[in-house]
Formats: sequence, C-alpha cells, structure tokens
Amino acid sequence: MPPTAWHSTDDLEEFLTRAGDFLHSRPDLHTVLLTVTEGLRTRGLRAYGDEAPFFGLLEEDGSVRGAYFRTPPHRLYLTPLTAARVDSLAAHLEALGRVVPGVGAEAGTAAGFAGAWRRRTGATPVPYRRQRLYRLGALTVPRPAPEGRPRIAGTRDRDLLVRWFGEFNRDVGESEGVRAESWADARLAHDGVTLWEAPDGTPVSMAGLTPLVAGQIRVAPVYTPAPLRGRGYAGAATTEVSRIARERGADQVLLFTDLANPTSNALYRRIGYRPVADFAVYDFQGQSSSRAQSPSVRR
Repeated sequence: MPPTAWHSTDDLEEFLTRAGDFLHSRPDLHTVLLTVTEGLRTRGLRAYGDEAPFFGLLEEDGSVRGAYFRTPPHRLYLTPLTAARVDSLAAHLEALGRVVPGVGAEAGTAAGFAGAWRRRTGATPVPYRRQRLYRLGALTVPRPAPEGRPRIAGTRDRDLLVRWFGEFNRDVGESEGVRAESWADARLAHDGVTLWEAPDGTPVSMAGLTPLVAGQIRVAPVYTPAPLRGRGYAGAATTEVSRIARERGADQVLLFTDLANPTSNALYRRIGYRPVADFAVYDFQGQSSSRAQSPSVRR
C-alpha cells in the first residue's frame, strides 16, 4: 500500500485547488461534490447551513485518490473509496473529533464507512435511503405528452418554488430546515427551474437543474403536487430540463432516484436515462456526547 495521508481543511479554495483535477476526473461519480462546492463558491460558505463546512482529501504518492466534505447540519459525503481507504478515513475523522451524523456515498463506500464508524464510535448505522445515479443517453420524449407547455420559472414564481421545495422535502422525509428560500433564489439566478403549465397557465410540475460544472448538470429536484400526479407532468418537465441541460453544453446530464420508488425509476429509463452506480445514505445513532448527532436534512 502506498503512503496514505488524509488532509482536512476549512478553506474551500485550498480544497478545490488540490482536489479539483481529481473531482473533474469523474464528473458523474463526483457530481454532488462538484455542485455543492460550486454552490459554496458562488453563494458563500453558509449557503447550506449556519455552521462552516469542512473538506478533506486523500493523497497517495502525491496524487489525490479520494475526497469528502460536510456542510453542517448535513451528513458527511464521500467519493468512492476502497475498504482500506474507508478505514483510514474513519480513523482520520475520529482523531479530529469531527461530528458525523450520517454518511452518503456510492453504496459500497457508504456501507464500508458506516461499519468503520460503528467500530470506532459505537454508533449504530441506520439505512436511510438507497439511490441510483442515472446518466442521460438518447433523450426520448414520453408519449402521450400531457396537455400544456413548459416555461422557465422567473422571479414571479419565487413563492411557488419555495412552497413546492418545502413540500418536496416533506414528501421525501427530510426536515423543513432546508433553506427553501435560498434554494429558490439560487435556481432563479441561473434559470434553473422549468415549470410545466396546464393549458390555462397554471403550473402543475417543476424540474430543476444544477449549474454546469465540469461538463455535468444534474436534474434536481422533480416535483408534482400529489393531487396532480399520474398525468405525465413530471415526465414532460424532466424531458424539457434534460433538453435544456444538453443545450447549455452538458456532456453528462445526471439525476438521482430513490430506489424505493419504482415509478420514477421506470419513468427516467423511458426518457433515456441509464444507470451509472448505486448510492446509499445512512444516519448514525447512539454516538457519544462528544459526537452527538446534529439534524439530518437534505440540500
């Protein structure tokens, strides 16, 4: 095994300078790190919470082989790592006294870290969500198309976006502490939400896009209010934002699905999305007071 060293920093620019080439080497697998750090860079270090984020990278013989970040109160997020690297990361974070309320990563990495953290801290890993990362192949417009038309959301839609983002987070079991207003403002700043309108102009669904970073754009979130579901609106909105992402220069158009929802997984495959990798999210319970859990919410 080559010499291994994890480095932790609170300096975003230092992290991006040292880990940038590594993150750009797999924009698909590193999409969350790329988009979140871009949000921190453009919107400020408190974009996702009141506490300062921290970052880390793994160097082996002068090359970066892994990275992580945490934006409290959210979970720790990791790039894919081998079992040995996962163990060394757990030791590194324990030595620093870092609070780790949960972890999200490629499925094998997340499970490996959950086990390593349990062995070191006594925390009980609780599976929270299983996800699948998809990448767009040939875009296929679903048929029959619903009535209505797409349009890019503007400032007049801000209140609607804030409300729908809050409803979306409640639907997926996350806290309302997510900064819905900050999310809406960030998306509006880069025309990052498309609405599907009924023929009378009433918005019935939305699909969002992250900014273009490292040649990738991720579709997130897709939401239709419960009374309007099952009419094809989500598929139409997703198809339109997927087209826009390609138009904006994305080499890779990505999205995550919840594997517990077979309907959405089937829909995205029909549109043209193909699986890349499975991911998993765990919460940690029963940690010592020095590593007490903080709230677990979604960006």
